[in-house]
Amino acid sequence: MKIGLISDTHGWLDPKIFNYFESCDEIWHAGDIGNIEVTQQLEAFKPLRAVYGNIDGREIRSKYPEHQNFICEGLHVWITHIGGRPPTYTPDILKTFKQKLPDIFICGHSHILQVMHDKKHPPVLYLNPGAAGRYGFHQVRTVLRFNIQQTKISNMQAIELGPRSYRITDSQL
Repeated sequence: MKIGLISDTHGWLDPKIFNYFESCDEIWHAGDIGNIEVTQQLEAFKPLRAVYGNIDGREIRSKYPEHQNFICEGLHVWITHIGGRPPTYTPDILKTFKQKLPDIFICGHSHILQVMHDKKHPPVLYLNPGAAGRYGFHQVRTVLRFNIQQTKISNMQAIELGPRSYRITDSQL
């Protein structure tokens, strides 16, 4: 399985996503989608798994859950929008971790691209794709792309989409 991981689109989807995720089997969205049109575009392109984020309204919350827990190629994957990060997870996440650890724990929210093994909770691989949208404090829009095959994660790629905001020049008018 080749996965495209995105988060924090905040209602805007960069057209470059379709090129970068062309070879992906699924797209996973870690919340703060922004509007249903973003998910409609992604669903028309590839199978989509998504969770809602703190900015998402009723329409998105009625279609997508707060948490996604599933098995992909033998690995337990947990996607949520707000979960903290190693070693400072939210209390609810830590409580669940005491019962069962995921192999891959995915969050959005921070707008900070991060890929790391959790040394306190092995075998957890923590992923945050950063933010792909135009809104927030991040300077560069980012996504992740990786493979999962027979319980192995490989070919992890951090992709920079460009600066968070654009300036319109006279030549573009």
